[in-house]
Amino acid sequence: MELPAPPGTLSVRPARLASDPDLEARVEAEQVATLYATIRGAVAAGTAMAAIIATAYYLETGSTSILAWLGIFAAGKLRYPRIAAYFDDPRPAERSRHWSSVVTRELTITSAIWGLAPWMLLPEGDVPLAALLMLVLLTLASAGMLSLASVRGAIFAHAVPMTVGLAAALAWRGQGLELVLAACCVMYLVVTLRFALSQHDLIRRALVERFNNEALARQLAEQVDIARRASEEKTRFFASASHDLRQPLHAIALFGAVLDKELKGTPQQTHASRLMRAVDALGTSLDTLLDVSRLDAGIIVAEPRRLTINEVFQKLHPLFGQRAEEKGLQLRLRASELAVRSDPDLLQRLLANVIENAIKYTVTGGVAVVARSRGASVWIECYDTGIGIDEQHLPRIFDEFYQANNPGRDRSRGLGIGLSIVRRLAQLLDHAVEVTTRPGKGTRFRVVVPAAAAEQPSTGNVVESQAPLSGALPRRVLVLDDEADVGDAVAALLDSHGIETLVTRSERDAALALDHAIAQDRPFEALVSDYRLAEGADGLEAALRLQLRSPSRVPVLLVTGETSPERLQRVQESGIAVLFKPATGPALLQALAALSRS
Repeated sequence: MELPAPPGTLSVRPARLASDPDLEARVEAEQVATLYATIRGAVAAGTAMAAIIATAYYLETGSTSILAWLGIFAAGKLRYPRIAAYFDDPRPAERSRHWSSVVTRELTITSAIWGLAPWMLLPEGDVPLAALLMLVLLTLASAGMLSLASVRGAIFAHAVPMTVGLAAALAWRGQGLELVLAACCVMYLVVTLRFALSQHDLIRRALVERFNNEALARQLAEQVDIARRASEEKTRFFASASHDLRQPLHAIALFGAVLDKELKGTPQQTHASRLMRAVDALGTSLDTLLDVSRLDAGIIVAEPRRLTINEVFQKLHPLFGQRAEEKGLQLRLRASELAVRSDPDLLQRLLANVIENAIKYTVTGGVAVVARSRGASVWIECYDTGIGIDEQHLPRIFDEFYQANNPGRDRSRGLGIGLSIVRRLAQLLDHAVEVTTRPGKGTRFRVVVPAAAAEQPSTGNVVESQAPLSGALPRRVLVLDDEADVGDAVAALLDSHGIETLVTRSERDAALALDHAIAQDRPFEALVSDYRLAEGADGLEAALRLQLRSPSRVPVLLVTGETSPERLQRVQESGIAVLFKPATGPALLQALAALSRS
């Protein structure tokens, strides 16, 4: 058996490494795109700065050399369309390396023009103008490096020519102060380059991490989608398989009820009783699957009221007393007058699954169920002296079909759905369930139930097979079922109880039969319809249409083996009485009697 991963471990395919060529190309494309996103603003700012510098120098010195430099600068700007062509490229990401080379070349030319400015404009003996030019060039260099940090080559192309040009022009003057300023320019360039390169590495790492995370997110989404599809396929499979199994089992159960009635008092009745016990066992397994679907569909509604623990325990003991005795176990349900607030039927089913699980995995000793008052709650605890549960299996014991100690799928140990139903019922009732276990010593299940408050009545429209048969049965029944065996079985059962039965295979035949009965003034007193009819016809809709044809609105009993949560929800919302397959003979008779009383 495959064991679960350690707590907190998530198993997915590893994300692609940063050396992956595809990832490298995506990172490079994003770096170039980031640079081009700022290039227009940088060009506009550089042009404005050139105009300000030229105006200041011309007003201060009146030198025409500034005009020559402006002409060179303007000529350089005529190359801008080479950069702007990037924005017209329909697939720039595929040519990111080309566009990186283009912008690096154009930045080198622009920076060289700025580096030419100190040679043409630096005045001799005018310290303020020299300081202004130096300030402007170093500001342009540092600011540009930060805005262009996404592309490594652009950093050097922008900063080095203009800063080196400034330092060389100052050193060429050969004066003490100018030499110091030249050295300062070189040091400033080195420091700023180091900072800009660290920013470049940070941007690159962030992009690599981003794309790795996106790849991981896609893989997780794929895994979630696979899990979702698997869950949907499992639901469809169980819905179809359950329906296909319930159809013949439903017919067998009804024919068996007829045989049991006819053979009563004869030696052959023993065989009929054994047959019915086997049918009941198989029906119980299918009903367990149906319980899961009904809980998932939300058609089971909790109707809490005030009840005593004894009310529940008195119903539980007969269900498990004989089974515990057959295994040589002691079963004790300690009487308690404690009152709780819960749905009695759902609480009984929850505890029944817990007790059944305890008996199933207990070989010697016994099972004890007790109730204790704890403040505003009542603890209902089930103790067993069974094999216990290994700690590694505890997180999964409430999963469907999971049996920690049944690797061979021993059928006598059930389907592994009991505790899954416990979890669903506990959530529906808002009751906490706690598990404590010691391997080889036993297990304790604790159900925390609120102490009683006020009593509230409960109602429902789903027919429960345990209710006693009372009231008169209908005299004439119309059956709509495309399965010949099922229809014949229903007819045989009802005929054996003196009920006149007509079986039809389609809605059209049922409508003709209904009209004929009304014309003869011998109306049907009940309509029994299957949910799935031939060629995908909807039995629920057919039954509702047939009901409208009858002036007295003939009562309808829908019989279904559906386990699909969506379809079960639809049946619940219709308000029509429902009987789930496989139904026993007494259950069908009880349902018809209930229709007659309504």
